[in-house]
Amino acid sequence: MDRLINKENVSRRMTGRILLNLIFKVLFLLATMFGLFVLGVLLYRIFTQGIGSLSMDFFTNFASRKPEEAGIKAALTGTIWLMGVVTPVTLILGVGTSLYLEEYAPKNKMTTFIQINISNLAGVPSIVFGLLGLTIFVRAFAMGQSVLAAGLTMSLLILPVIIVAGQEAIRGVPKDLRAASYAMGATKWQTIVRVVLPAAIPGIITGAILALSRAIGETAPLVVVGIPMFIAFLPKTIFDTFTVLPMQIYNWTSRPQEEFQAVAAAGIIVLMVLLISMNSVAVLIRNKFQKRY
Repeated sequence: MDRLINKENVSRRMTGRILLNLIFKVLFLLATMFGLFVLGVLLYRIFTQGIGSLSMDFFTNFASRKPEEAGIKAALTGTIWLMGVVTPVTLILGVGTSLYLEEYAPKNKMTTFIQINISNLAGVPSIVFGLLGLTIFVRAFAMGQSVLAAGLTMSLLILPVIIVAGQEAIRGVPKDLRAASYAMGATKWQTIVRVVLPAAIPGIITGAILALSRAIGETAPLVVVGIPMFIAFLPKTIFDTFTVLPMQIYNWTSRPQEEFQAVAAAGIIVLMVLLISMNSVAVLIRNKFQKRY
C-alpha cells in the first residue's frame, strides 16, 4: 500500500515538473518571439524609410540644411577618427590592467577593492563619464571639443568593460599550460606573452570589439563634452573639432522636416552596418583562435 502511495506521489511530482517545464518553455519562447518581432518591425521601418536616401552622394556630401543634399562625410570620417583614438588607448590600458590584476597584483583586500570598483564602473551611466571628460579633458587640460578629448572620454566609458572581459579571459586559461611553460624553463613574462595572451586572445578581442561597438553608438557623453552636431569640414589632427554618426543622426531626427527622417534612417543603416561588421569580426576572431586551444 505504501509503495502504491509513493508511486502516486512520485508520478504527481513528475507531472507537475513536466507541466512547469512546459509553461516556462512557452514563456521563454514568447519572450524571444516578442523581441524578434519588435526588432523585425524596427528594421523594416528603418530600411523602408532610409534605403532610398542611400547613394554615393550621401557618403561624399557634408551635412546640409537641405535634406536632398545632406550627407555623412564629416560624421563618418569623425567616427573613424574617434575609433582611431579609442581603440589603442583602451586596448593598451585595458589589457595591461587585466594582466597586472591577474598575474602580478597580490591577492589582498586592496586588490579586491579595486576589482569591485572596476566592475561597478562598468554599470555607471554614460552621461557620468561625459561629465568627467568635460571636467578633466575639455576644461582642466584645455583640449576643447577635439577628437582627443572625446576619444579619451569614450575610452573611460568602455575601459571597465574591457578590463573585466580581459580578466575573465585570462582566468579561463588552463593552469596546465602555465605549468608546462614553467617546466620548460620559461620566465613569468615569457609565459604570459607566449602562452597566456595567445590563449586569452579570443575572450579579450571579443570583449574589446563589443565595447568598441558600444562606443560607436554612444551619444550622451559626446553631447556633454560639447561635440557639435553640424560641421562642414574634416578633422586633420586629433586636436580638431569633429562630429560623429550618432550626433549627426540625432541632429536629423530633431528637425521638423519629414524628409530629414528618411535621411536619418539612412544614417542609422550605415551605423548598423558598422556595428554588425565589428561584431562579425569579433565572432570570426574568437572562432579562429579557439580552435588552437
